[in-house]
Amino acid sequence: MTADVRWNRKDLLGIRELSAEEITFILDTADAFKQVGTRDVKKVPALRGKTLVNFFVEPSTRTRTSFELAATRLSADVINISAATSSLTKGETLKDTAKILEANHADIIVLRHSSAGAAQFLAERVRASIINAGDGAHEHPTQALLDLYTIRARRGAIAGLHVAIVGDILFSRVARSNIFALLKLGARVTLVGPSTLVPRAFEQLGVSVSHRLDEVLPTVDVVNLLRIQHERQRKEYFPSIGEYIRLFGLTKARAKLLRPDCLIMHPGPINRGVEIDSDLADGVQSVILDQVTNGLAIRMAVLYLCGGISAR
Repeated sequence: MTADVRWNRKDLLGIRELSAEEITFILDTADAFKQVGTRDVKKVPALRGKTLVNFFVEPSTRTRTSFELAATRLSADVINISAATSSLTKGETLKDTAKILEANHADIIVLRHSSAGAAQFLAERVRASIINAGDGAHEHPTQALLDLYTIRARRGAIAGLHVAIVGDILFSRVARSNIFALLKLGARVTLVGPSTLVPRAFEQLGVSVSHRLDEVLPTVDVVNLLRIQHERQRKEYFPSIGEYIRLFGLTKARAKLLRPDCLIMHPGPINRGVEIDSDLADGVQSVILDQVTNGLAIRMAVLYLCGGISAR
């Protein structure tokens, strides 16, 4: 397998900057890497000799582990660094930390940061490939890519589907990346949640906004439920958790409104009984575990493509 000329980026900073063709190319590349997971020997030498640094200034388990496993399966060397164990705690700047990593021959830096634009900032200042693993409330591109991959695998295509994204849109980087990705590939998107978390201003992106979940559910092919981002909120945006569940939680009763073939998604971690009933999260319409599996293939594809460009 060789890097295709249709991919000429050393970094993956967001979905907004990608074309539909580039997005599709990543998804197609992930198809090949998904097969690696079915082999007895689950490794390929695509990034042998390369060093990847997982640099997570914000806490993460799922995304960090997924990138680590993806890099290992590509035969790269992996170093994990958190903010608590880095010199950031001593006042060192993000730029200086990245330069030190690069001086130690890091080829790829996977960055999660609380500040929007942090990945772009580094990409403009270091030669290593920068992969955005989530920057503030800005973007989370690999999550959107794995969501697209999961939908495409189950439904065959994205174009023409109606997707509802439900919950905390205002503070969600997952929502923003999904909006950009779904619209580029021809889906129709409706955002649903409290008016405080889903303001009408989002309509400027080309999506619909609704504050009545029961009216939207019967019309959708996919419902993607988001966690309330309490850690990014500085005040209460709805009266109580009980009130949120009553109006916007996917309960067993509310799930009866869904079409039988509607996919239920969640980027995790799940607050069972809040965004979604526990039985529904584990039910036949749920593709939540598929998202985890597909995330590994997507991240292998992204590391392979960007790592190959950085070597040129």
